[in-house]
Amino acid sequence: MFLARARYRSRQFFDALRAAVGEVDRARVARYLSPEQQGLFHAMALRDQRHALDVLYVLERQGRDDEALLAAALLHDVGKGAIRLWERVAFVLLKAASPRLLERVASEGGAGWRRALWRSLHHAELGAALAEGSGAPAETVRLIRMHEEQGAADPLLVLLRKADEAV
Repeated sequence: MFLARARYRSRQFFDALRAAVGEVDRARVARYLSPEQQGLFHAMALRDQRHALDVLYVLERQGRDDEALLAAALLHDVGKGAIRLWERVAFVLLKAASPRLLERVASEGGAGWRRALWRSLHHAELGAALAEGSGAPAETVRLIRMHEEQGAADPLLVLLRKADEAV
């Protein structure tokens, strides 16, 4: 389990270094998101945009066509905001090694890196609030809000979580 997780995180890191979003990708975003929601999407770090698109493509390849689910795929990490790669690595390492230390150093009003850790910890709720403020449907907002919850039995949430973990 540890080795599989380490391989997954290593692949994510190297994918983040070469993340790109092209015209075809932007057209997919425009298909599922309103102009205001597209603004939220494009405000994310490029690697988070790429990840969200990859989650969307996994769901589309599975034949999923629920628009609330597909919009949630694109916006599920929007609450992270602009987070530098080293902050993301620090978050992943702290979460794995010492969640209690992560809780202590993450701070909503702290220095930039401490606030980035706090946003990462609370990104599901923050993202749901942003999506709701942009006029996203209630089901999209619910999926974003709950996408980090372990053990959820809701079918759409299970699909989103599995796609998120697959890329």
